[in-house]
Amino acid sequence: MRGTVTILRRELVALFLSPLAWVLLFVTLLLDGYLLASFLNGTGDITGSLEAVFGGTFFFWALILILPSLLAMRLLAQEAATGTLEYLRTAPVTDAAVVLGKFLAGLSFMAILWSSIFFYAAAIASWGAPPDWGQVMAIWIGAVLASGVFVALSLMVSAYSQEPLLAAFLSFMACLGWLLLPLIGAQLVNQMRVLLAQILGDAEAAGGFVTQMVDRMSVFHHFGRSYYRGVVDSAELCFFLTWIAFFLFLTTRTLEARRWRG
Repeated sequence: MRGTVTILRRELVALFLSPLAWVLLFVTLLLDGYLLASFLNGTGDITGSLEAVFGGTFFFWALILILPSLLAMRLLAQEAATGTLEYLRTAPVTDAAVVLGKFLAGLSFMAILWSSIFFYAAAIASWGAPPDWGQVMAIWIGAVLASGVFVALSLMVSAYSQEPLLAAFLSFMACLGWLLLPLIGAQLVNQMRVLLAQILGDAEAAGGFVTQMVDRMSVFHHFGRSYYRGVVDSAELCFFLTWIAFFLFLTTRTLEARRWRG
């Protein structure tokens, strides 16, 4: 798609010329290193400790919620507020190229962020205790794909606002809601059990059906069932890529609607 590479290069250069990217990378490396050392000292399990740091801790999922929201604010809402987005829309590139380029820039940053797992694994291997490299690679791929869903979702939400802080807040809330979808679905099932029983005739079967459908949309569960365990499952790959494509499609349509409204 013409212009995508140009947008990607532009966004990456702008991102890494700002202090935000370097601060986020430094803080993440520092805390990941501390958590990894704590798990290693406590368990002595190398691969298990890497799994815990990159997918099994609150800090990991907090980053997946917060960082895409900040990136989307920087990539889309802030440009809309400063007027540079209008310049891009009048340039000889399509809205789809702009959205895809910005998404790839955000995804590239998250991929660089999670690539610290290779640094830690190599450091441990140099001490004579190599980890399971296949599982390390699978965890990294899963972390990047899971981050991609939230980057795409954050871009979609940010496309509706020209206020950067509001866009970041709304993106964070949308990402949090998506991550907590199984819990929200379970609560809704409990509240609607009587209604479901009247509609479908069997409250337990209806509740199980709704819970299963919500569970199938859970990034946390898809990540935990495959990549976190070192399995590169094509079905899980389709799940992540489908939702990424869906959110990018909606973002593109939102920008196109704003173009027609002038």
